[in-house]
Amino acid sequence: MVANNANEAAVMQAILELQKVVLSVSLETAKFRTLLKRLEKTLRTIQPILYGSGRLSKVLDRPEHEIKMFIFYVDNGRSLVTKCTTIKCWNVYKKIVHVSRLIRLDHELWRFFESELVGNVSPSMRTLMEINALGDKMDQVLSIVTERAGGFSSSCSVPGLPDVVVGLDFHLQEVKRRLMNDGNQVLTVSAPGGCGKTTLIKLLCHDHDVKDFFGENIFYVTVSRTTSLKTIVQKLFAQYLNVKHHEIQTDEEAKNQLENVLRQMGPGRILLVLDDVWSESESIIQDLKFSIPGYKILVTSRFFFPRFGSTYELTLLNDEDARTLLCYSAFPYDGIPTNVPDDLVTKMVKCCKGFPLALTVIGASLCGQGVLKWRTTLKKWSDGQSIFDTNKTLLLSLGASVDALEEFPIARECFLDLGSFPEDEKIAASALMDMWVELYNLDEEGMYTIEYLLELSSRNLISLVLARKDASELEGYCNEHFVTQHDLLRELAIHLSSQEPIAHRKRVFIEFNGNNVPTWCIKQTQHPIAARLLSITTDETFLSMWFDLKAPKLEVLVLNVRSLIYALPRFISKMIQLKVLDITSYGIYPSVLHELPLISSLFNLKRMRLEHVSLSPSIHSIFELKKLQKLSFIMCEFGNALDKCPVDAPPMLPKLLDLELDRCYDLKKFPSELCSLDQLEKLSITNCHELENLPKELGSLSNLETLRLHSCTRLAKLPSSIGNLCNLIFLDISDCLSISSLPDQIGELNALRVLKMSGCRGLEELPDSVTNLSLLEDVICDEETSYLWSYFESYLCDLKINIVEDDRFATFMKIVGQ
Repeated sequence: MVANNANEAAVMQAILELQKVVLSVSLETAKFRTLLKRLEKTLRTIQPILYGSGRLSKVLDRPEHEIKMFIFYVDNGRSLVTKCTTIKCWNVYKKIVHVSRLIRLDHELWRFFESELVGNVSPSMRTLMEINALGDKMDQVLSIVTERAGGFSSSCSVPGLPDVVVGLDFHLQEVKRRLMNDGNQVLTVSAPGGCGKTTLIKLLCHDHDVKDFFGENIFYVTVSRTTSLKTIVQKLFAQYLNVKHHEIQTDEEAKNQLENVLRQMGPGRILLVLDDVWSESESIIQDLKFSIPGYKILVTSRFFFPRFGSTYELTLLNDEDARTLLCYSAFPYDGIPTNVPDDLVTKMVKCCKGFPLALTVIGASLCGQGVLKWRTTLKKWSDGQSIFDTNKTLLLSLGASVDALEEFPIARECFLDLGSFPEDEKIAASALMDMWVELYNLDEEGMYTIEYLLELSSRNLISLVLARKDASELEGYCNEHFVTQHDLLRELAIHLSSQEPIAHRKRVFIEFNGNNVPTWCIKQTQHPIAARLLSITTDETFLSMWFDLKAPKLEVLVLNVRSLIYALPRFISKMIQLKVLDITSYGIYPSVLHELPLISSLFNLKRMRLEHVSLSPSIHSIFELKKLQKLSFIMCEFGNALDKCPVDAPPMLPKLLDLELDRCYDLKKFPSELCSLDQLEKLSITNCHELENLPKELGSLSNLETLRLHSCTRLAKLPSSIGNLCNLIFLDISDCLSISSLPDQIGELNALRVLKMSGCRGLEELPDSVTNLSLLEDVICDEETSYLWSYFESYLCDLKINIVEDDRFATFMKIVGQ
């Protein structure tokens, strides 16, 4: 009893100390805000257990060493939380490691108190668990046939195969190769629900080479979302050892008993298959790792588990295999009948986007139906009805991954926002950040944007392309990072966003086919919509024949353009609450923008992004915006638009903090008039290969903290006035191939902490004044440039020289492009 009381006191003290640190750090720093709030909520949920009569005793009814380990983990958690205030590094990946550790701490707290917390599961969560139970089975449906009659009937064997397996031959060989030759103990096969992961693993377990390799020691268990280590081990004992009622008291006991059993099976190889593992069960995979020669774990999941190293991403079906699967589902007996035209089958295959589950479910729904059913189904989709309206099974399967975001409500909203962008196009993470900063009050550096994108990526709802691994906290986490999304998942986002009447939706998506205005738009002209986000997508034949639209609460407007000439809609001038405007042309050539002066009436606009558009002098109306904080020009064609910036007018853009010009290939000079933006903190002029010099007035930007000039290959020198930038913390001149020397005034940058200068091939020496850069912490450069800095290391005690790999091919391509 004394021991129990001592353990209770120790656990209470550890939890309360952790809670105190979390609350303190949350108030002290904005870093890791979302995760600290999540920890705070978890600790509040646990608190009643600490003081509830006998509840803590029930939780501590477990082996002594398990309690000691938990206390040790919580004590380490305090140190982990404290580091949130001090962690700093120029490499974003180190930040992401800290994020993953905080998430793991939260998961461990839940796992330890699970027995007492499970009773607090809400009815909505129970409903979600039931849906997920159905969703977990959806991956197993790649055809409408039942399993082979001659398949294995014993419960101790791998489940049987369907009669028809399509498009998995290459994946089988690749997974087999990794499993048998890779040094990693854990291999994860990852893909969205309904892509065929379970079928692939069944196929692999029945493969003759795999059976010869592992012999009889192939153990297969399906992991439900709410499972525990104890339950999995009991399943294994029941199925494979024929022990039906083996009592296991704790997870630790389960782990030890399973390890003993597996060791006794030696010296042969062993394969443990864990099918359909959800993110909540990641720790179970770790617990099932044992140091046994020849022991492997094969996992299938909708999620990524990067901590285990090896992941195989299962891709979707190609057109030929997709057609085969659809036809087998729709015509299982005699092939395509003569009364169903071949072009209808082709169109139906295209609509399914290569998704095995979609092909199977839709094919089954058309089985035995006449040509009229095929035509009406296609017409409904072409008229704007969602594929999910007619296929509830498909909605349940794919929707389960979105429903699982219930505890991350902002991440769910972020997923739904992705329907704002055209299909089959890359989405810039910085464009998403602009939206989410205003809609959800995220940080302006992009750290939380990347956090939510990583959350969605880990659930296979998006693909996140990190274009540069050396992205810095100071230059922004989202620069040059992109998001891609499968068409069917994009359609899912649109479908889930469109459940309410149009007038009451939070986000509204409009797509024009030619100049045909959607019917509801015409009906809605007399009534306002309540949307906070509006996306309008037009094609290359659109003639800017607009309708009237009232959206008084609109905060974000996304215009997706393809036509060569595009006039802004006049109703934009009435959107007085608009905070974010994103205009992107996806055509071959930049779209010529007209009616830009309408923008001057957007008094509350804070962020504006123009991409792949051609601009005229009417751009000066943008300079009249009083509250604009960020302005981005991406791949814009300026012509003479910046030749005569207004100088006699009132101060330009008095609130502007961030100005970005990227891949603006005809930008030859940066207007000196823009150096009057005295509030500017970030200036980014990157990949502008025609830019030859910067104005001497650059030194007037007294509040500038970040200056990015990456890959301006013709830029010959930095102005001597750069020494006046007394607040400059971050300077990037990497891949500025024509810079041969740095001005002596570089040594006057007393606040400079980070200098990126890899790929400056023309640079032969550094001025002696660099010894005055007393706060310089990081120089990121190639090996050749590092030799120049080695002479000055003794003068700069805090300096760290970070050598990045030299990409000679990329450098060659920049030289060729000049």
